[in-house]
Amino acid sequence: MTMTDVQNLFDLGGKVAVVTGGGNGIGRACALMLAGAGAAVAVGDLKLADAQAVADEITAGGGRAIAVACNVTVDAELVTLVERTVAELGGLHILVNNAGGGGAGRENPFKIGVEDFARVFELNVFSAWRLCQLCVPHMKEAGYGSVVNITSMASINRSPNISAYASSKAALNHMTANLAMDFGPEVRVNAVGPGATRTHALSTVLTPEIERQMLAHTPIKRLGEPEDIAGAVLYFAAPVSSWVSGQTLFVNGGGVQTLE
Repeated sequence: MTMTDVQNLFDLGGKVAVVTGGGNGIGRACALMLAGAGAAVAVGDLKLADAQAVADEITAGGGRAIAVACNVTVDAELVTLVERTVAELGGLHILVNNAGGGGAGRENPFKIGVEDFARVFELNVFSAWRLCQLCVPHMKEAGYGSVVNITSMASINRSPNISAYASSKAALNHMTANLAMDFGPEVRVNAVGPGATRTHALSTVLTPEIERQMLAHTPIKRLGEPEDIAGAVLYFAAPVSSWVSGQTLFVNGGGVQTLE
């Protein structure tokens, strides 16, 4: 295998990607990573200004990108995201379901209601399923598709006050494996599960003591960076992983990082 052959395995030239929650953190890193590999990128985000800033960064570097305001819990906005991507970028080959959230560490079962619990599933599971439903027909038509769902180490950890978020991410893991059965052979479906990653969300709860405790059980003695997660997304998006589907890859420094 030549150097060119290896480079081609990571080449996304001619491909079009959608990244939800692409305005900041892991989503931003994914959008920039995929663009760096040659993909045109539709950056979806609840905050249009943040999405536009990422799209502008991509175009300033010679790439192609659009910014789309998208609340992933609003079906019409998901439809618009897909329609604009296909119309303005010329197709759709890669979907990164990154937008999500929940009250991690704040989901005391005596203080939240079933509506709160359902909202987390709507945000983390239902939106990803619906976007798959909207995007996969375009991928099958193109003969190339990769869906990458961003899950979490919370999906396999056991911690207090996180039952809604953790169980929604566990559902996303299993949904990934099952949709791989539905969408093959043209479309692969995989998931990336970040460990503790330096984002704004983590910075709101991280203290030096919490970081020290996290790293005590982490062989690679640092927290993750958004680019660490984006590298795993690139692997799943690119031809190099053409025989990989239905898998969840945890990117966590080899350890377990929890807040308690």
